[in-house]
Amino acid sequence: MRVRRRFETFQDVKITPKFWRWVGIGVGMVLAGYLTAYLLIFPAPLLPGHQAVPRVLGLTVPEAQAEIQKSKLQVTDGGAEPHPTAPAVIVIWQDPPPGVIAPEGTKVTLVSSAGPPKIPVPDVSGLDATLAQSLVAAAGLVVSQVESVQAAAPAGLAMLTRPPAGTALAPGSGLAIVVSRGAPTIPIPDLLGMASGDARTRLETEGLQLGTVTRRRTADASPGTVVGQRPGAGTLAAPGTVVDIVVARSPQ
Repeated sequence: MRVRRRFETFQDVKITPKFWRWVGIGVGMVLAGYLTAYLLIFPAPLLPGHQAVPRVLGLTVPEAQAEIQKSKLQVTDGGAEPHPTAPAVIVIWQDPPPGVIAPEGTKVTLVSSAGPPKIPVPDVSGLDATLAQSLVAAAGLVVSQVESVQAAAPAGLAMLTRPPAGTALAPGSGLAIVVSRGAPTIPIPDLLGMASGDARTRLETEGLQLGTVTRRRTADASPGTVVGQRPGAGTLAAPGTVVDIVVARSPQ
């Protein structure tokens, strides 16, 4: 009787659609866990002779080549491209991407960084020296030296850069700015009473040139001496300025 009652109780259990739904959910969770462990935690090639492409992003090119060859794959050089942060020779792109299952011997293309993009030197000629330095700094370069030279340009204006404008430099590179300190001025020496030969020598010593020599009869000075000059003594002139002189000759 006791056995009979138990059998009758089991027969009374009803298998509903809800029961089968829960069974399906349980089986699905078991399969999902298995696939996750198989593909992610313990990955393995699905087919013989296939390998997972290793992740080589961030490695140097030689390191990446070694990793790929270790996986029985081949390496193809994809060249180098500028990158804002990655140093030169660091791999920044690969194809196929990491984790792809590929046949042995598959070619993996690597693109390496060429370093940060280079910056052209800005043209600062004719700008105020302070503004020129600010412009260079804003471009991402550094003014490492300011040179001052005499020039026809007004004092305080930038004339050029070294290296010249347009030259491509790495970010943070230094350059020199050449600034005018104004037109050069040389006082014209007093040549009156000097022999014409001595006058020529004096002018050349001062960085000037002897121009036209005019001879004039006069009894007021010794023959061969300078009795007139243009520009006059004390005039400020640029280097190479031509000075004309008048030389006395015998009154007879």
